[in-house]
Amino acid sequence: MNIGEAAKASSVSAKMIRYYEQIGLIPAADRTASGYRAYSHADVHRLRFIRRARDLGFSVAEITDLLGLWNDTSRHSADVKRLAEQHIDDLEQRIDHVRQMADTLKSLISCCAGDERPECPILQRLEEGEEGAEPVAARRRQARRS
Repeated sequence: MNIGEAAKASSVSAKMIRYYEQIGLIPAADRTASGYRAYSHADVHRLRFIRRARDLGFSVAEITDLLGLWNDTSRHSADVKRLAEQHIDDLEQRIDHVRQMADTLKSLISCCAGDERPECPILQRLEEGEEGAEPVAARRRQARRS
């Protein structure tokens, strides 16, 4: 099948298929006599695997590891589990960071009158840098310790 058909069958765009090929996540496609890429059902299966892993937020490096484990019939499921657990830890750290950002923004918004005056505590805190964000992040860390 050509790249368009492979893209449709795998729900991965043709652009991403070419990118995955370029970075070595998928092997280089066979070429037809006229030079078009030709994909097999196994290629589409691999692309679906990659798409599902990306949907779960795995990085390209992690997907490379997952593909290695997927292709290794002598793998240990503990290795796969360990990789997934590490990914969960990373996701939870990112979630915590996003929560801290949201708390900081809520704090900044509560300081702003939101009227016609040009003075804006939100812009002033952003200009000051990290100092405006410190109290919210510090309070969150303190709350976790309790």
